[in-house]
Amino acid sequence: MTALLQLAAKSLWNRRFTAGLALLSITISVALLVGVEKVRSEARNSFTQTIAGTDLIVGARSGSIQLLLYSVFRIGDATANVSWDSYQRISSHPLVAWAIPLSLGDSHRGYRVVGTTDTYFEQLRYGGDRALEMASGAWFDDLFEATVGAEVARSLGYSVGDAITLAHGTGNYSFVQHDEMPFTISGILAPTGTPVDQSIHVSLQAIEAIHLGWQSGMPLPGQELSPEAARAAELEPRAITAFLLGLESRAAVFQVQRAINAYPDEPLTAILPGIALQELWSLVGIAENALLVIAAFVVFAGLAGMMTMLLASLSERRREMAILRSVGARPIHVFGLLTAESTLLGLVGALAGFALVYGAMVAGAPLAQASFGIHLTPSAPSARELALLAAVVAGSACAGAIPAWRAYRLSLADGLSIRT
Repeated sequence: MTALLQLAAKSLWNRRFTAGLALLSITISVALLVGVEKVRSEARNSFTQTIAGTDLIVGARSGSIQLLLYSVFRIGDATANVSWDSYQRISSHPLVAWAIPLSLGDSHRGYRVVGTTDTYFEQLRYGGDRALEMASGAWFDDLFEATVGAEVARSLGYSVGDAITLAHGTGNYSFVQHDEMPFTISGILAPTGTPVDQSIHVSLQAIEAIHLGWQSGMPLPGQELSPEAARAAELEPRAITAFLLGLESRAAVFQVQRAINAYPDEPLTAILPGIALQELWSLVGIAENALLVIAAFVVFAGLAGMMTMLLASLSERRREMAILRSVGARPIHVFGLLTAESTLLGLVGALAGFALVYGAMVAGAPLAQASFGIHLTPSAPSARELALLAAVVAGSACAGAIPAWRAYRLSLADGLSIRT
């Protein structure tokens, strides 16, 4: 077997140009297949690890996926707000251990601003049971202080003590700036690989302060206040966007959920994060499967190209096959040689495809984190990925069996004769 593989490797080296093209085709197709699978799994892991320890997410009446996306992943916007009175009543429920209010709707250079309280830093968990940590500075303690995520600080070059200005709205560009009330960065959070890295955190009172003198989402002319006047104003929140709940007992989650969904004062929705994520996966599962099918067809096309290359080379290798037969090689040896060549091409191409994907993950991890919020971490191949590798190698062997069978049937006399 070793001698056969050595002979197959030397034979491929003698035809290294055509073999290299086939190898390149297989490498790219395998990289596409494995890349789709890797991004799919890493995206799911990134979403799953974003929030942990939270029993319920509460917001205005809407779909569970929409509530999950805008409250946790900062994707989209809320259809309505939750009154501050409702938040206080629900958070004071005997079965509620802690509550994290979230006020969204403002941004800074494309990054979302989150109005919240100290409970956010103390109780929010991610990646199992990991707590938030400060990389430098401290959590905001003043009305016009902000704590920024790691990605915000990295991409915008911020450090503790820098001044920033918030903007109304959540787009990359805003025509309404809160220039009259700048904020000072009090701290930078350690990287988490979650949307926290791409958020700017301020107090709920700060959100109220920058909107004093506003009506219907626009500032009233002549009603602007100075920071000193804002500090003296009544800054109790009137409404928030959503809030996270941690319960005293997880056994009571359905009881509290039913009570919130039937809340009489305003229409609210309480969702379980895990169940909402499953709904999200079922929604995007069709697209994921479609991408995998497309990638599988690309691999099939690569293997078909390799088979075509081997078939096309048979006419040129008639004398090579005949010489092998004349020195004692049996037809089965010729069959094994061509099958070994195709298998070797498939194996090397698959390994090169894996290497290409992992190299791209290392190089593209910062871009994926900054652009899509997906934390790509190169890890050992999963059982599914190893199964894909085995399938590609097996497919290569099967693709090579067709030209190998044709060569097997060539006779010694046909190989030594001259075709006219």
